[in-house]
Amino acid sequence: MLLHNLKKHATIIFLAASIIFGSSASASAIDFKAKGEWRVAFGLGNATLHGGKGAPKDDLFGATQRLRLQLDAVASENLSGRVWFEIGYTDWGKNGNGGSAGGALGADGVTVKVKNAYLDWIVPDTDLKFRMGLQNFTLPNAAGGSAILGSADVAGVSLSYQVNDSASATLFWLRPVNDNFEGTWGKNKNRSDAHYLDNLDLVGLSLPLTFTDFGVAPWVMYGFMGRNALDEYQQGWTTLEGNLGESLFANVGSQPRYFNFRHTKAYTSLFFAGLPVQIATWDPLSIELDFNYGYVEGFGRDAVKNFKTNLNKQADSRREGWLIKGLVEYKMEWGVPGIFGWYASGDDGDVKNGSERMPSIKANGKFTSFMGAGGQDFWPANSFKGSFNEKKLAYAGTWGIGLQVRDMSFMEDLRHTLRIAYWGGTNDPGMVKYFQGPNAFDNANGYEGPYLTKNDGLIEINVDNSYKIYENLELGLDLGYIVNCMDQGTWQHSRAWQGENVQRGRMSKHDAWKAQLTFNYTF
Repeated sequence: MLLHNLKKHATIIFLAASIIFGSSASASAIDFKAKGEWRVAFGLGNATLHGGKGAPKDDLFGATQRLRLQLDAVASENLSGRVWFEIGYTDWGKNGNGGSAGGALGADGVTVKVKNAYLDWIVPDTDLKFRMGLQNFTLPNAAGGSAILGSADVAGVSLSYQVNDSASATLFWLRPVNDNFEGTWGKNKNRSDAHYLDNLDLVGLSLPLTFTDFGVAPWVMYGFMGRNALDEYQQGWTTLEGNLGESLFANVGSQPRYFNFRHTKAYTSLFFAGLPVQIATWDPLSIELDFNYGYVEGFGRDAVKNFKTNLNKQADSRREGWLIKGLVEYKMEWGVPGIFGWYASGDDGDVKNGSERMPSIKANGKFTSFMGAGGQDFWPANSFKGSFNEKKLAYAGTWGIGLQVRDMSFMEDLRHTLRIAYWGGTNDPGMVKYFQGPNAFDNANGYEGPYLTKNDGLIEINVDNSYKIYENLELGLDLGYIVNCMDQGTWQHSRAWQGENVQRGRMSKHDAWKAQLTFNYTF
């Protein structure tokens, strides 16, 4: 019996050793590379534009940390895989559901997530490159980031081909949403429609052309979306990349207008196009221009008839709009002064013909660093609740102009960026009467940035600073202030939902501000 057990254990040890040494031998041909980013941030501020009854309340101060680890498995220049893990966001002091956040006393959070996981490979004896899996994707853009789809983590496949030194082509298929609809409860609790007609797919083509002093990258993207893809009963509108319901369809206040639509179509179409242009002919002067267009077909008309008891009214969910933006910079030894601006189409005041604001999937506007993502792009989550930066700035329904001086340096390892921008609105003032919520300004700070009418304005001021403590450790200090010039008389015509009565909105406006300190360790 003893001999039998010894033989058995020896066999197990031999097999384990064979697996280990065999794996080591097979892995020897693979080059593993690791790198990462560690961030700790402290923030103080208030990003809401209003006070009074119904205004959101939250702590003015917050502290957050996040760790990202990237592992590459490289077999050759023709084949590699990448996985990108994220630990956090961990808000200091926050327990979360079941203690999963791990920021409260005791820590031990369950917050390890897969951010990206994809395979890169090249078709043998060709220049055709494939990328498959969860990847970070950005549409070609210029002058302040993408206002349609930028820096988005999304599942899909992209094919890239280098035609020659000046021309290339990229074909892609993305699947932002699928199989999240759990069905509805019918008379007999029949949920046979679960996971049915609930996908959103995007197919696109870009043709970047790059020359010595000039670059242009025209692109188009077509999409189709099932009628259950963003169904409100399973809260499919909200994803980690933003609120798709608000950014794709016509909306009144915080509620998409298609909230109670009787969909007459199984699928609806989406179409987007862009033409980013970069000109460096007159170096050190550079010019960037970006033209964008977006269209989302409506599903049908709202079935609600009584406007006084339901604010959705009878409306079309179709949305169509455009945007033009530009940036001019002049490089100098001490910094880069520049001027930027944009103009986007806005709502015309008639809810029955849909929205004239440009739709988006996940915008990433970067002209400024308070409403936009032009600064640290990392926010302490439990301070300045509802910050514009968290809501993926799209510039829809606004226009603006700004001056900046970026990367000023008068001391080694210390840099500064100064900006001042004026924001105006292109939406008809008559639209505010359709807004709902306990306070009208709740809805003026939306998932795409502020909703501004032609009577409104904002002045944004940024002072962003960075200091390199060590080669791999950088300290950032971002300061921001927004002067609220929204027209109180216009917004007093908005409506507030309170029980069964529709009453005049109660609101008071105030300025927004923030101060953020970030430590960023890269390795």
